[in-house]
Amino acid sequence: MIIVGAKGFAKEVLQVVSELDQIENLSFYDNINDDVSGKLFNEFPIIKSIEEASNYFETIDNRFTIGIGNPNLRKKLYNDFTAIGGIFTSTVSKLAIIGTYDVNVGTGSNILPGSNVSNSVQIGIGAILYYNSIVTHDCLLGNFVEVSPGATILGRCKIGNYCQIGANATILRDITIGENVIIGAGSVVTKDVPDNSLVIGTPGKVIKELKPLDF
Repeated sequence: MIIVGAKGFAKEVLQVVSELDQIENLSFYDNINDDVSGKLFNEFPIIKSIEEASNYFETIDNRFTIGIGNPNLRKKLYNDFTAIGGIFTSTVSKLAIIGTYDVNVGTGSNILPGSNVSNSVQIGIGAILYYNSIVTHDCLLGNFVEVSPGATILGRCKIGNYCQIGANATILRDITIGENVIIGAGSVVTKDVPDNSLVIGTPGKVIKELKPLDF
């Protein structure tokens, strides 16, 4: 497997992959940072070009996951790596609590230790659920949603594609949040939020309209 990225969040994904005993032939990808090269932790090769990644997929293992936060960037990397034959792959910690009934976790999702997902929850592709995040019953999370540490999403909420829910934020039940929305850390969302919005505060208020996404 390739973990796309070799800093920050990629190291957290590494811990989950290690828990799952899937480190055989594991490599990282970083073509941006000049200070990252050789082997990460003196063990895992760092791939520096898309051509090298393509060769890895053809000759070693065609799986990849994304070790970088930011929903927009994750979507672009997903496009790049599937285009060269990669298979988007989830990493779900054994220390996460996932409901037994009517739960679907989309491919390429990264679910970290301490995450708690209730029954009847649907999660799109490429999501991130950080430490101690909670998603309660009958929620729907779109593609490439990022739920930060300690955030809570209460029952029957709908979270649109490419949203970021900040650390320790709370989304009250029956709330619908549009696409490309950022909820600030510690905010409490008490009413629906339109697309392309930045929300902060208690209760949460839209303070800025974001530029629509263009992939």
